[in-house]
Amino acid sequence: MPSTNQVPHLQTALTGPLQELEQHLIDHSKQIEAWFRKQFQLTPPPFYCSVDLRNAGYKLAPVDTNLFPAGFNNLHPDLRPLAIQAAQQAVQAACPIADGVLIIPENHTRNLFYLENVCTLQDILENAGYEVQVGSLNPEITEATDIELPSGNTLTLKPLQRQGDRVGVDDFFPCAVLLNNDLSGGRPEILENINQTLLPPLDLGWASRYKTDHFHHYEAVTADFAQLIDIDPWVITPKSVACGPINFKERIGLECLAGAVNSVLQETQEAYNKHQISCKPFVIIKSDSGTYGMSIMSVSDPEEVLNLNRKQRNKMASVKEGLQVEQMLVQEGVYTYEDIEGAVAEPVVYMIHNHVIGGFYRVHTGKTATDNLNSPGMHFLPISFESAGVTPDASQAPDATPNRFYAYGVVARLALLAAAREIAEAKKGQAQ
Repeated sequence: MPSTNQVPHLQTALTGPLQELEQHLIDHSKQIEAWFRKQFQLTPPPFYCSVDLRNAGYKLAPVDTNLFPAGFNNLHPDLRPLAIQAAQQAVQAACPIADGVLIIPENHTRNLFYLENVCTLQDILENAGYEVQVGSLNPEITEATDIELPSGNTLTLKPLQRQGDRVGVDDFFPCAVLLNNDLSGGRPEILENINQTLLPPLDLGWASRYKTDHFHHYEAVTADFAQLIDIDPWVITPKSVACGPINFKERIGLECLAGAVNSVLQETQEAYNKHQISCKPFVIIKSDSGTYGMSIMSVSDPEEVLNLNRKQRNKMASVKEGLQVEQMLVQEGVYTYEDIEGAVAEPVVYMIHNHVIGGFYRVHTGKTATDNLNSPGMHFLPISFESAGVTPDASQAPDATPNRFYAYGVVARLALLAAAREIAEAKKGQAQ
């Protein structure tokens, strides 16, 4: 197995634009860290978050921000102490009186990789000094159920109960309730109007949330950030537009979708011309809500949308739990010019509160630089973010390990700040 500390080889020239951006971030690191500190004082960060990045050499940008991250088991163990410290800070900020945390996971009982993630999350919180129980929404869980995991650990799932305006298991009804369930299937009635701190709020589940809204917040964040350190915001921002209503099976809205694709392709080509980039523009079309890499396609011509065959339309028509897609996000495609032993790779950065706690490379041997890598056949290589990805080393080259990771951490935290503003907006809407 390759070293877990490696930075994948960049196919782009070592003197290319990415190194210039990395060097610029390093040169302005003190200013950047002060700015982040002030921003998160104004808008508290989510409890946790993961961000998928794409590194094109000339552009480093997020393509997905997950407020219900799975995959904690894929993180490098070296930084577990940092995750524990960050969890202490996150729980205390959300619920100062909390002495326990209830985790509500996805309904998976056979996906052992996912359950390893829940077990890791439980371990982090327990080592942070909290009692932790796992309360399942799955109707098949009617009593305490022990699940043996490949790691040798045992995860105990208990049926979620409600007593008055609180949820819990057995006699455990803590202040803090941590959702690790993205609510793709809708808002569970049992969680409505509870008198506990729900992290994140129900309004941030995929039953209510749209990726377009997140990227609008992200564009506002990067506009301010780019002005702060004098860079072109395009190098860290993917163009994102919404299109809907869509019904792939009935071919409803495909003309609108093709028009949006054409518009984003043209705008991307103009940016490529400005930055003297010779690559061919492409776009990613994906469901405006939902995860698991479903309902996603890469296109470089609007005609591809109009000429989808029945199999392709059926594949695009639904997402997790069989829900029908109604609105799409058309996003500027960002090439991934990172690879590990010839396989394309993209970094995924994990954060608890406002701390970068690690990440991994999502690697796929069967995909290309324009493909979605979050698909069957992918595997993960953990990376240990040296100095937590927030302390660059000016004595080393811009693409040296700590400095490349610093660039990852900066862009990921910009997405984290956008998510924080999403949550603040949702809470403001609830209060009105």
